[in-house]
This record gives sequence, C-alpha cells and structure tokens, in this order.
Amino acid sequence: MAYILLGRSCTCKKIPAIIVFGDSSVDAGNNNYISTILKSNFEPYGCDFDGKQPTGRFSNGKLPTDFISEALGIKSLIPAYLDPKCNITDFATGVSFASAGTGYDNATSDLFSVIPLWKELEYYKEFQRDLRSYLGHDKANQVLSEAIYIISVGTNDFLEKYSILSEGTSEYSVENYEQYLLRIAENFIAKLYQLGARKIAVAGLPPMGCLPLERTKNFMFGSGCVEEQNNLVRDFNEKLKASVTMLKDKLVGIKLVLSDTYDILWNIIHNPDSFGFGDVRKACCGTGLFEIGYMCDKLNIFTCGDANNHVFWDALHTTEKTNRIVADDLVKHYLSQFL
Repeated sequence: MAYILLGRSCTCKKIPAIIVFGDSSVDAGNNNYISTILKSNFEPYGCDFDGKQPTGRFSNGKLPTDFISEALGIKSLIPAYLDPKCNITDFATGVSFASAGTGYDNATSDLFSVIPLWKELEYYKEFQRDLRSYLGHDKANQVLSEAIYIISVGTNDFLEKYSILSEGTSEYSVENYEQYLLRIAENFIAKLYQLGARKIAVAGLPPMGCLPLERTKNFMFGSGCVEEQNNLVRDFNEKLKASVTMLKDKLVGIKLVLSDTYDILWNIIHNPDSFGFGDVRKACCGTGLFEIGYMCDKLNIFTCGDANNHVFWDALHTTEKTNRIVADDLVKHYLSQFL
C-alpha cells in the first residue's frame, strides 16, 4: 500500500528546517552519547533502516519526524544533536535534541539519567549560536523563525506515575499532576517563542493504554487496551489543547498547533486491516509483550520476520510503517497550516 506524503508535490512556501524536542518518539540517537541504560543503538533496532544499521532510533527504521522532513522536501533524516559525526552544516536544516525516557517532569528524566527538557533547550541555544556563526545573524534568525518546531513528550511522565501496576505518586493527584505538566509545557513553548520560534507543533499523547507493555500488564482482564489510561490521556490532551489556544491568543505572531497522534493511532489499532497490519496487540521484537531496549536484542529468537505486519516494534514504540502513516496524517491535517 502506498502512502503519498504531502510535500512531495507541494508548491507552498519552503520550510528551511525541522527542529525537534522530546522523548524516544523523536530521539534520533542522542542517548547513544550519554550514560544511560535507555539505548537502542544495537540490532535488531534499525533492521529496516538504510544499510540495516541501528542508529539509536527506537524503531526498526525511520521516525515520524524523518518522514515529515522528507515530505516537506528538506532531507530524509533528522540527525541527533549529540552525534559527533554531524556539525552545524548538518543541523542547519534540521536537528533533534530529543532524549528517550525524558518527560515534561524533571523527575522523569532523572529516573534513567537521560536529558531533561530544560537541557534540550540549552542545547538549542547552543545550536542557535552556532547557526548564527555559520549563516550570519540575519539569515539564521530567518531560518529560526520559519522553521517548524516539533515537541513530542509526556508519555513517560504518565507511564511512570500512572501505569498499570505502578505505585503512582504520593505527591500529586492525577488532576494536580496534569496541571503541573501543563504549566511546564506552557513555559517551554513560551521560552521557544522568546528565542524566535514562530511555528510550533505540540504532539498530544498517544493511546497509552494500548501499548503492548500496558496490555501485558492488563493480563488479568484479557490483555485488552487499558481504558482508564486512555481516558486519562484523552483528558490531558483536551487540557493541552486549551493551553495551546491560550498561548495562541497571548503570543503575538505565533502559529501553534496541537498535533493529534491519538486518533490516527487509535484508528490503526482498531482498524488494522485498513492500514495493512496483521498484529496490533504484540510488538515485533522478542515475544512482543514486554521487551524494550536491551531486552530487545538480536539473540531473541522470538523476534518477528516482518515488522510491516506489526503496529509496534517493541513494547512501547511503533514500527517504521506506523511512523510513516502517522507522519502522513500529521503533515496533512496539522503541519499543513505552516506551509
């Protein structure tokens, strides 16, 4: 089945760069270069990538942000900022500061010693300085204002605090924790705006209760999607949408959108035949029930032979095929307003 991505025939205004913040959903390999157990720079990760090489992306191939960049005619891959093989000539048209395992909450990133969101912003400031040295002040500022900024984060905060079998948090009620995360999200967007960003897409949370890991934990109830978690996610997404509306009114000249990944993933999971998938419950890697990161290794004899048959690559992350479909939906329905 072919998926035509908006942008390949688009005559709209050229987007000069894609700049990415967030977690493993958009980490192009930054965790390869920090001291953490949350890594994916080994086989079978990347088995369907060009050259069949693992890159640190938590998938069998490309991420949604790679496909978005390609669809907009920029480049086929968004590099990781910490990759020593890359420099400002590579980053000038797109870069990812994302780190697998991070969240809005600093406590989430501390859990696995990954890059917190505030540090991602510090790396971005460093990138800005290098870009101005490379392109000149005026040209760099033009690129920074016309680039699309993608923020994809938050799932780990809820997985840590409110996952099935989790002890939860004694510090916040669900409502208070949501408000805490929303204030962090609002402040992060406002800081990006102050630094020159004008086109910002904030990803809503996916149907967390349908992740293979959460289904596995729900074995007492038939390993179906955990509706309590999905209800929590939907509630947070609605509140995040309200925050986006508030910031659009407050920040003059900003183009800000909540890019909804929930609905497209929900549709894929509940109508797999329509998208060419055979298995929505189990991931491809290992048994497909719980393996992530180092548990998903090339010696695991249970890993599937065709990732294209699966919605999920490991117990938390989607396959390249799913990522392509999600990217297609995001470009058509959300990012198109930036073009």
